[in-house]
Amino acid sequence: MKDFILKGISFIFHPLIMPLLGVLFYFSKTPRFIPEPIKNAKVFSIIILTIVLPILLFFLLKTINKVDSIYLKSTKERLIPLFINCVITVLILIRVLTSNEIIELYFFFLGILCSTLTCFILAIFKIKASIHMIAASGFFMFAVALGIHYQKNINGTIALMMIILGAIATSRLHLKAHTNQELILGLFTGIFPQLILLNYWL
Repeated sequence: MKDFILKGISFIFHPLIMPLLGVLFYFSKTPRFIPEPIKNAKVFSIIILTIVLPILLFFLLKTINKVDSIYLKSTKERLIPLFINCVITVLILIRVLTSNEIIELYFFFLGILCSTLTCFILAIFKIKASIHMIAASGFFMFAVALGIHYQKNINGTIALMMIILGAIATSRLHLKAHTNQELILGLFTGIFPQLILLNYWL
């Protein structure tokens, strides 16, 4: 039962869903008026580009034996998916969430790009960082920044995210997917780009 729950945590809080959660959280908290058709178009685009497209590309890579599982256990099999994710994120920054439209989400995805590039460079040098922790901690930092920016009480969200971060770390350790050092490296790789980029929009 414990194995099932911990595997479920890794699956439910997979890195692919974190960008979408960031977008949905932003739209739920921003006091700015954004027409519903624009919101829906942005959310739909993010779902297609950050979830559907990567999943389809994963199955393609699996078919040609470039990856073994969706968790990308070795540094070698991380390289192509991480590079593709960088390209997709650049596309989002250019076509979907431009800096002159929704600046908060633009810098959120710019932070995602920086974290992904860092993870890609680490993988080149055969250093693993937990992608689960990178994605979750990046969203966590963005959520905290939005709370400060809009002066909203998001203590419940912060507490929930800290529990989720702990659950993800526990899950990855229990499944022997990462060491403590890889989890910590992932945590800082996710947080620091978002933290540094706050200077440009907060």
